[in-house]
Amino acid sequence: MRRRSPTRTLAAAALAVAALLPLTLGAAPAAAPAATTTATTIAEDAAGSPELSPELQARLDEAIQQVMQQAGIPGVQVGLWMTGRGTYLRAFGVADKETGAPMTDRLNMRIGSETKTFTATAVLQLVDEGLIGLDDPIAAHLDGVPGGEEIRVRDLLDMRSGLFPYSSDTDFVNAFLDDPDRVFTPEELLAYGYRHENEFAPGSQFQYSNSNYILLGLLVEHVSGRSLEDFVRDRITGPSGLRHTLFPHGTELPAPYAHGYTDQTPSGAVADSTHWDPSWAWSAGALVSDLRDLRHWATDLATGTLLSPGTQAQRLDVLPTGIPGAGYGLGIFNINGWIGHNGSLPGYESLTIYLPEECATLVVLLNTDIMSEESEPSTLLGRAITSVVTPDHVYDIPPGK
Repeated sequence: MRRRSPTRTLAAAALAVAALLPLTLGAAPAAAPAATTTATTIAEDAAGSPELSPELQARLDEAIQQVMQQAGIPGVQVGLWMTGRGTYLRAFGVADKETGAPMTDRLNMRIGSETKTFTATAVLQLVDEGLIGLDDPIAAHLDGVPGGEEIRVRDLLDMRSGLFPYSSDTDFVNAFLDDPDRVFTPEELLAYGYRHENEFAPGSQFQYSNSNYILLGLLVEHVSGRSLEDFVRDRITGPSGLRHTLFPHGTELPAPYAHGYTDQTPSGAVADSTHWDPSWAWSAGALVSDLRDLRHWATDLATGTLLSPGTQAQRLDVLPTGIPGAGYGLGIFNINGWIGHNGSLPGYESLTIYLPEECATLVVLLNTDIMSEESEPSTLLGRAITSVVTPDHVYDIPPGK
């Protein structure tokens, strides 16, 4: 059975699963360690907002721990902020299976394809400045892109370029798994995809492809004359007050952090992937962040704090993906009313979403990407949580999609 294969459109990478590696599933995950709730200082984070009702907290505790046990999730951080209803802030399970150190709500994590929301925001800021046009062919800015005269910047942002996903190339997969510490350049990554014919005419279909966002990272650097890291720091994370969101240098993961666990290995055995080099995901999935930063980013992203109203409106004009209730826009998705993105790369998954209808924010960070019953663990948690608190707006992606 193949996982994260090229045939999996949205859930296998869009909804930010950045780890599109077609591998054989290993043995079923072992049961997670007994989940424990870590006490947190709610007042500090909720700015005076009360906690959710005890009854609702108890239902959420039970739902989350049930998913953890069923899916074998080592540890998870959950933050839920609902205007007028209260706040829920919890950490369950362990951050390090070897030492048994508990998960807390203060640990840094890799956020995978949520990185795409930052890369897309950088591109859209340059659109607002008139330096890039959404309907510009990418060939007007960068050379060497197959079919670049027909592929628009817009097509790259909304995953409709037709470029082959480099992370589905067999040689790339083998190179990565043979040496997870290998450093890849953006040009090397794109070369794996460019060796394949484009999959379809630009704009005609949705296909989640990391190639799009590596190319967009290069576009930001070319047009701005700055490194993507500097641009994102000075123009996005700085103005948004995100002090713990950054592109790591090499394999670093700033302390304190949770260890990550994956079965994306040649044998399917579970490995500690905490310090695998994320250069293979770069502008498509390399960022590190934490629970509180992502809480603020969810609102900035969904409301367009850093963009003009017109550009934000285009960003939120999501197009069909083939999955009921799920649309994808310019580096952002809308699933049954929840706006945001999810992320995955070996060992970590994340989900950061905002529901305008209730001014509600949900952030989930977990230290495994091991699938359960053909579903991403972040999807299972998102569905369980939203089924309790917003039953009319359940975040869900069908298994195997």
